[in-house]
This record gives sequence, structure tokens and C-alpha cells, in this order.
Amino acid sequence: MSTSTERRPAEALRRVLERPLASYQLVLGASALLVGLGLVMVLSSSSVLAYRSGGNSYGIVMKQGLFAALGLFGAYLALKMPLSAVKKLSTVLLVGVFVLMLLTLVPGIGVEVGGNRNWLPLVAGFRLQPSEFAKLALIIWIAALYANRQKALHGPRSTHTMLMPVLPVSAVIAGLVVAQKDLGTALVLFAVIFGLLWAVGLPRKLITSGVALLGVALVLLVATAPHRMDRLMSFLDPMSDPDRTGYQAIHSMMALATGGFWGVGLGGSRQKWGALPNAHTDFILAVVGEELGLFGTLIVLVLFVVLVVTGVRIALRTRDPFAHYLAIGITVWISVQAAINIGMVLGLLPVIGITLPLMSYGGSSLLVTMVALGLLARCALTEPGAERALAARRPSTRQRKAR
Repeated sequence: MSTSTERRPAEALRRVLERPLASYQLVLGASALLVGLGLVMVLSSSSVLAYRSGGNSYGIVMKQGLFAALGLFGAYLALKMPLSAVKKLSTVLLVGVFVLMLLTLVPGIGVEVGGNRNWLPLVAGFRLQPSEFAKLALIIWIAALYANRQKALHGPRSTHTMLMPVLPVSAVIAGLVVAQKDLGTALVLFAVIFGLLWAVGLPRKLITSGVALLGVALVLLVATAPHRMDRLMSFLDPMSDPDRTGYQAIHSMMALATGGFWGVGLGGSRQKWGALPNAHTDFILAVVGEELGLFGTLIVLVLFVVLVVTGVRIALRTRDPFAHYLAIGITVWISVQAAINIGMVLGLLPVIGITLPLMSYGGSSLLVTMVALGLLARCALTEPGAERALAARRPSTRQRKAR
């Protein structure tokens, strides 16, 4: 009796996942829930700061809401655009982002925030962060390149085909991000590059050697920058400097500990009153843990796991090479960035200043991530039977007129 009862939910889940549109619906559903929850938490975590700085408790969340609307429009366009058109635009997108990143390093044009010179001024106090768009542009370009070289990837010079010109171009883009002093974004870019190289079949020895060289380079970057060295030391022992380098980590853990299982209630955070810096950006998960408790935090984690597992599922099921590599790149990006932010908030990783995708405040990050997930949903439609199933759900012209 118990065995049959246990089989029913598993059988129902299997039937749901076997539907042609399962991946498509999972991407859209999980993304919508994360964006919605993110807007609520940005409002909660930023209301005090927004009122103190501008006299309007809704000032920060209104900006985030504007970028969410732009992101929704961008995701819709990405969902409707044929992947062949996206592939053709890959080089143009990468060159455009490259030019914008160069402009951030030009004195008088680029804007420095929090020690990172990776912003361009727009209108009405808005700023653009080109390095966020570099993630998606690089993924699209590499995916298009590998999709166009399918036969050569299995030829006698396959290793050379995999590395050239991906390696030098990626190194230039990542080097610009490092020059902007944005080590967090650079780490995500490196993860995306190695993830795609692994997916295309680069020999494991070369990947291991590349990761080792990257590790040495990161050690040098940390050792030669006093503020990064201070962050590393505070990660090893936050209480060694509780009023300076260990301040954020300590108050993040205090927020999580205060929340318990159910939390203190939405809007009831104490840390957002100024004790926890960047509560609405890098440490928004700490506010989630304080206000919604372990229960709310687990919901966020489950939604990210759903996105990542669905991304892997799309990459494995699609028959389109471009969709395959595009899905892998976007999935690696979202999973690595989320893992770094969550590890940072939980005290498992040093504080390096990186946002939680879809939830943290940051217009450029939210906009480009929503567009990327629109593309991921478009890749889901390349799964067997997905396009036909979606077309069958759309009402015909006669039905629309009747309505």
C-alpha cells in the first residue's frame, strides 16, 4: 500500500516532465517567481535607505521596477526572435559591448562606484554597467562560433578549433573586467568560458591546467590589492576586525540567525536600518533569511535549483547546436553567480561584491539576466515537439475573432 502511494507522486512528476513544454514552463515560472520575490525584497530592504537619501521609501524599488519592465520587454523579444537571427547578431553584440567597456576606462566618461570603474552615466541619475552585458554577449558569440564549427570540432585539429579564437577574445573581455577592478564579474566570466570549453569537449588536462593558471592569477590579484587581502583575512576570521572588514559578514550572519525558521515577518528586518551595508544589493539574501526565515531562503534556493536543472535539461534534449551551447553558457552563468552570492552571504566565501541574479537591486544585472532567461526559454522550444505543442495551444484566427 505504502509503495503504491509513494509511486503516485513520482509517476505524476514524471508525466509532467515528459510534456514537450515542461522546460519552457519551468524557466518562465521560476524566473517570474524570482523576479516578483526580488521586487518585494528590494522594497523591504531598501525602504529605509531610500527614505533617508531621497525622502521617498519607494525611490529605489521604482528604479528596479522600471528595469524589470524593460527586462520583461527584452525577454519577450528574445523569446520571439528566431535563434538564427540571434546567432547572426553575435559578433555585433560582442563588439558593441567591447566598445562600451572601453568607454568605462576613459577619464571623464566612466564612473567609479565602490572602487569599481565599470559604469557609464545615462539620464536622470541612471547608470549602465556594460560588464553585465558582456556575460551574455560572450556566451552568444561562443555558442554561435561552436555551432558553426560542428564538423571541425571533431576533426584532426579539434583542440585548436576549440581554443581559437575563443581563448584570446575571452581573455580580452575578461581582462577589461579585471581592469575595471570588478573581480566578481571576472570570476563569473571565467566560469562561463571554462564551462563552455568543457561542454565542447576540450581535453580535461587542458581545462585543469587552465584552472590552475587562473588560480595563480587570482592569488596574485588578491595579494597585490590591500583591500582584497583584507577581505580574505576577514573571511578566515571575521571577528578579527568586526568594525571594518568583518562587519558585513558578521551582520549578515546575525540577520540569518535572527530569522529562525519562519522569520521575523516581511518588512520587520532590523539589519536594513543601517547595520548591514548593501542590504538591497549584495546581501539581499540575508534580509530574506531575516524576514522570511529559513523557509523563505529555501524557497529561493529551490527556485534557483529548478532554473539550473532545467537549463541542463534543455541543453541535453535540444537538437540545435546553437541552443545547446547557449543553454549551457546561460546555465553556468546563473548557477555560478548565484552560488558565489549565496556562499558570500552564508560566510562560506569571501565578500567580493556580486549580486544575486533576478533578486538583488541592480538595473543592468536584472535587465540582461531577464533577457538571457528569455533566450533560455527560446532554447527550450527547440526540444522535440515543443514548437508544435506551443502552436497547438495558441487560439486560431477564427477563435480570436469569435472571442
